[in-house]
Amino acid sequence: MTHARGPVFIAAAATAGLLLSACGSATSGVATPASTETTTPSTEASDTSATSAAPVDAGGDVTAPGAKLKVGARAVIPLASSGKSGTIAVTVTAIEAGPKEDLAKFGDKAKNITPFYLRVRVENVSGTDLSYTSVSLRGLGGDGKGTGVIISGDTPKCDSTSAPKTFTTAGASYETCVLSGAPDGSKVAAAAYNRGDGYDKSPVVWEA
Repeated sequence: MTHARGPVFIAAAATAGLLLSACGSATSGVATPASTETTTPSTEASDTSATSAAPVDAGGDVTAPGAKLKVGARAVIPLASSGKSGTIAVTVTAIEAGPKEDLAKFGDKAKNITPFYLRVRVENVSGTDLSYTSVSLRGLGGDGKGTGVIISGDTPKCDSTSAPKTFTTAGASYETCVLSGAPDGSKVAAAAYNRGDGYDKSPVVWEA
């Protein structure tokens, strides 16, 4: 799939943990700079890639697609990842701006980008084996649209990780960070979950 949007930046160091959700797929090991020095925000196409695994009913209410939450609120979401399925609870605990120096390893390709960190707590609700699964979130600007930047990887202050091998029982949890970004002078004001049936068209959104 091609990116149906304006200039983007794809980080070279994608991780196996949480990745910034974006339309299409990033090419492993390739860093693609924006076509101009200033990245212009525009609307991103939804990622509609599907998985064959069916989510497990945890016996409780899940958060409806399209729900608008505040940072710190908990959303219960069906998950199908890495051939496993179950139900998780996702809490975006903070959206933090980082220093531009944190993107130094990306060189000039990131010189007009400010990093933002989506701090996330993930809990196993269904009690099924969800070890090594991952959750994808997307940073949004103040207008509720994409920021015009697609970036993935780690920085010294934002370590993306997948679920540990012990993430197999109800109540098990872990914390992770999603690296997001915005053009200098703009900000990431919200985080969105847009994977799975219904959520791809109507994401759950956490607003700061």
